[in-house]
Amino acid sequence: MADATALASAIATGLVNPQAVVQAVYEATRDRADLGAVVTMLPRRAAMRAVEEGAATDGPFAAVPMLAKDIGAPAADLRQGLGSDAVRARLSAPNRETEGRLIRAFRAGGLVPIGLSTVPELGFALSCEPPKGPVARNPFDRNRTPGGSSGGSAAAVASGIVPIAHATDAAGSIRVPAAACGLWGLKPSRAMQVTGPVFANHLMGIASEGVLARSLRDVASAFDLTRVSGAEARLPETPMIGLAIPSWCEPHVADAASRVSDSLAGAGCEILTITAPEALGQDVQRLIGDILALACAAGLNALNIPDTEISPLAAANRARGEAISGSEVFAMTNNLAELSDAITTALLSRCDAVLMPVLSGDPPLIGHFPTDHTDLDRHLDRMEEMAPCTSLANLAGLPALAFPAGMVDGLPCGVQIIGPPQSDRALLSLVARIVPVLPEIPYPFAIAGMPE
Repeated sequence: MADATALASAIATGLVNPQAVVQAVYEATRDRADLGAVVTMLPRRAAMRAVEEGAATDGPFAAVPMLAKDIGAPAADLRQGLGSDAVRARLSAPNRETEGRLIRAFRAGGLVPIGLSTVPELGFALSCEPPKGPVARNPFDRNRTPGGSSGGSAAAVASGIVPIAHATDAAGSIRVPAAACGLWGLKPSRAMQVTGPVFANHLMGIASEGVLARSLRDVASAFDLTRVSGAEARLPETPMIGLAIPSWCEPHVADAASRVSDSLAGAGCEILTITAPEALGQDVQRLIGDILALACAAGLNALNIPDTEISPLAAANRARGEAISGSEVFAMTNNLAELSDAITTALLSRCDAVLMPVLSGDPPLIGHFPTDHTDLDRHLDRMEEMAPCTSLANLAGLPALAFPAGMVDGLPCGVQIIGPPQSDRALLSLVARIVPVLPEIPYPFAIAGMPE
């Protein structure tokens, strides 16, 4: 299996030199620049020094290069911009003392952050097309998006620039790119991972962080590096899996989810068809939209960024956030609690876990999420139309594992499985039962630096 774990093994056994891997990554970044996956890279010499440090660890990914995301836990010496030149011009790069604890945990496991992956402006889209570029493209079809907001990370992993990359998820931003690019990604349970010391991406608790990778074992190892100790929920040996397919999912997406449910049945699960809570998903998307508007206003105002330096869409989102009163924010926290309870009841009252598609159809074409307008409601509607009910897990703090279910007409198709709080490890173990029968994904490029 060609993945980050395999690359670490090749380095450890001397099949490939870690410096040669870094060289290959920089060459792949140059050769695949048209994919727009990467915002910036460390100077090559700095990356070489960092990989030597990573090689000295005994972690599962010793000396494996990765990309950090341009939003979320910051990495030392890489200046984030959140997809905005205006933000990047006003922020400074962290050092090893001020970088995110999540990134430190990755380093402790041997991963070496050497660049930043592309995100949409302020993370506000399920594609990655910041107004001033680069535009991230899907390696399986360059006319389509790799998803968002972790689409740059997904494009980099699917195209082999790096074997694993940092990702975040506040409304599907790990799972959507995973489905669009044939990858694996876990949105962890709320409070299951190390966080801080900066909490700018906390977003009232809806955001989680993790990785995108080509294998379940890479995702599981990365999760183990970053999880906090505490009680974990288990699933029954013969779990009841609810199969929920939103009504506007295209037939090939529904068929892929059904095939996975058949595989789970063959692995000892019981399957129950349930109704997807579509109206609840739309309510959740509206509340998450208000949370993102508040974050947009607070962040831009803290940095004194005028509307003239951002897109019309971002300016409209800021205005919406500024118009929300303190009493309305308090009401939002109550609504969050009420909707979280409703989500858990709708999904898990009769089931131990729920299997759903991630996308309603193929990844959209580039340009599906323009930023040169002010119609925020239409923008949010398009997100829900593309990834129905995906944000349910974010609001309720539930773990959700996305994984590839095969290929249809040259494009990957992905599903997700959602479980109770703190059942992250149990979900990983459950899906491990069916890994041998899942279709292999024919990635268009080998992993840079991987020996043949």
